[in-house]
Amino acid sequence: MSDEEREERELDLTSPEVVTKYKSAAEIVNKALQLVLSECKPKAKIVDICEKGDSFIREQAGNMYKNVKKKIERGVAFPTCISVNNTVCHFSPLTSDETVLEEGDVLKIDMGCHIDGFIAVVAHTHVLQQGLVTGRAADVIAAANTAAEVALRLVRPGKNNKDVTEAIQKVAAAYDCKIVEGVLSHQMKQFVIDGNKVVLSVSAPETRVDDAEFEENEVYAIDIVTSTGEGKPKLLDEKQTTIYKRAVDKNYHLKMKASRFIYSEINQKFPIMPFTARALEEKRTRLGLVECLNHDLLEPYPVLHEKPGDLVAHIKFTVLLMPNGSDRITSHYLQELQPAKTVDDPEIKAWLSLGTKTKKKGGGKKKKGKKADEVTIEEAKDEHSQG
Repeated sequence: MSDEEREERELDLTSPEVVTKYKSAAEIVNKALQLVLSECKPKAKIVDICEKGDSFIREQAGNMYKNVKKKIERGVAFPTCISVNNTVCHFSPLTSDETVLEEGDVLKIDMGCHIDGFIAVVAHTHVLQQGLVTGRAADVIAAANTAAEVALRLVRPGKNNKDVTEAIQKVAAAYDCKIVEGVLSHQMKQFVIDGNKVVLSVSAPETRVDDAEFEENEVYAIDIVTSTGEGKPKLLDEKQTTIYKRAVDKNYHLKMKASRFIYSEINQKFPIMPFTARALEEKRTRLGLVECLNHDLLEPYPVLHEKPGDLVAHIKFTVLLMPNGSDRITSHYLQELQPAKTVDDPEIKAWLSLGTKTKKKGGGKKKKGKKADEVTIEEAKDEHSQG
């Protein structure tokens, strides 16, 4: 075996060190999510909470692997976003933005951390209220959560990406909700947040992806977004976009000094991972970004919206397809929900009753705090509720 092959082989989940790095990143991002949730209060400024989330991830990741000889990259893998009500995703405003949270808002929190390029991402939905969540807010969150539980059981070696796409749409329909179009669940690899193997949220003629089979030792970010509306979100204002990722395969000689300044700052600070424009030299940012975007040097993560009055829920988790089964390493418990709809579909119930672990002879030791293998819908709900 050549050194290159050995290097390649050691960088997947067959290496215990790689698994440890994924789990360390997951532990940090789960704690960051907890922190962000504790800061979400009526009249709190969204930008302040996003900043706290990012700072926490930077600080915690920075404390790891400090004393190793070879410098290890670590930090934010996806900036903290808090998207409210009918806003679908990627809302992480600039410092000057005054948007605040209000009582009753349906919040989607989305964030990521990496250690040495091994990425853990998470997204969670929370209603800014005390007590039981009812009505359409409960329906849309339950739809996302049940779809996530089903996806966890279908993203496993031997299964196909198409199976997952069909299943999550069926789950959403059971709650009289839609899966939002254009959302992709990606395979992740070292320093790659959006790998080539993907799961479509909705199969549509204009969005085709290659058929793919899941394999052992792969890592996926499973991304479920549900809506009480049509599930066809729109970009309303390009100025709201603040998250970008450098397009590593594109080159262009920028003409403007401001653009060159910003692009060199991006190359230095954020060569690979998505970043927020907040982290750049503010005065020149908007001007410099325009030329970079016009020549495809950056990929934008647009802020999308459903229609006013629609509610959107988002659940995203990172799963390691280990030899002994699927290990979901990022999550957070949901509030107590009382959806108006109950799921009676036998196929959905059958999916939910699938285990997440591979049955091994001699029964391995159960990990502390691991989710139960077999769940009914009610248990799936209960095990995510805090009450």
